[in-house]
Amino acid sequence: MVECEVGKELSAYESLKKLTWITEVHPLFGEYDFILRVQANDPDELAGHIIDELRAIPGVITTRTYMEASFGGVPVDKT
Repeated sequence: MVECEVGKELSAYESLKKLTWITEVHPLFGEYDFILRVQANDPDELAGHIIDELRAIPGVITTRTYMEASFGGVPVDKT
């Protein structure tokens, strides 16, 4: 999740699309301006991307990261 300064959303969007580790960028209305889908080999690599690249984009104010959870191979009941 990414929050931007007012008026910086479009330029931030263009910058986000250029980062190869970001696989999807979806604009939002509300508290956050974008939700991203990202790829990383491990949490340390992801942290490096966020700190060094994402937060360096002009206009980015805050980020919030959620990681997909796993139940150790236990099937998820979709009913």
